[in-house]
Amino acid sequence: MKSAHLGGLEVSRIGLGAMTMAGVYTSEGNLDKAESIRTIHRALDLGVTHIDTAEIYGPFLSEEIVGAAVKGRRDQVKIATKFGIVSHANGGPGVNDSTAANIRTAVEGSLKRLGTDHIDLYYQHRVDRGTPIEETAGAVAELIKQGKVLHFGLSEASAETIRRAHAAQPVSALQTEYSLWTRDVEAEILPLLRELGIGFVPYSPLGHGLLTGQIRTVDDFADDDWRKTNPRFAGTNFQRNLAIVDEVTAIGAEIGATPAQTALAWILTRGDDIAPIPGTRRVNRVEENTAADGITLTTTQLERLDALRPAAGARHDDANMAAIDQ
Repeated sequence: MKSAHLGGLEVSRIGLGAMTMAGVYTSEGNLDKAESIRTIHRALDLGVTHIDTAEIYGPFLSEEIVGAAVKGRRDQVKIATKFGIVSHANGGPGVNDSTAANIRTAVEGSLKRLGTDHIDLYYQHRVDRGTPIEETAGAVAELIKQGKVLHFGLSEASAETIRRAHAAQPVSALQTEYSLWTRDVEAEILPLLRELGIGFVPYSPLGHGLLTGQIRTVDDFADDDWRKTNPRFAGTNFQRNLAIVDEVTAIGAEIGATPAQTALAWILTRGDDIAPIPGTRRVNRVEENTAADGITLTTTQLERLDALRPAAGARHDDANMAAIDQ
């Protein structure tokens, strides 16, 4: 597989997101740790060198699965994980805490669960408005000096936060939602990242599963599947957004590709500093996704994809949008 560059970190240009291995999309069925491990092993066999997780996934379960899966193969993979949505002193999961003390505690837990002595890319999961970003960056800088962390990342950070963090400690990568139905970053964030030499890691590059072409109704979702509360999956928004899927599906059919492969192939045309992390816990899905590395879209097909109108509805519900640094 070809490579992408996230600052000074080289990774496969298609990675693997491990969030779903902790059961975030409940409609995908019961959790199966063994299947998740097989999926990671298959990804490594196919040339994936970038696995993304976080302490909040589970919480902690996703990191444990990744750690078990890479045992004996640690040198084949760059591991990214995240801190900041678990307060280890007084709050627990769901409490934003990016203080230096919390980061020092968080990293030790992640290292233990991942079965490693270093984390290749350590993200602040969400910006903590109660802690200056310079303090957070400084705490990660200390971990880098100690060799426990190799690269610093941010997730869902605004342009101002990115600049301030990068001035305190060089940022290697920003992780934010990006796909054919979420292109907000193109206006301001992507140009800034390229100005500063920061790589970009799109999460949810398949639109929370919609761009796979497998979802035609939300009625099949389990009641606790959080997509039922997502505005883009609701009512008339959902019906409008299916038109995006239909065009992606049509273009894929022209080249013998699935909708998911077509959507990923489009992202891969955006630059060699972009490394999407489609998430799955299924072997067949990781095989499908990684095959997008070999797909070529014509100029006309790219123009049709570029012309798709943005998705209808906000990216998240009000509570989740309020937690995003804007």
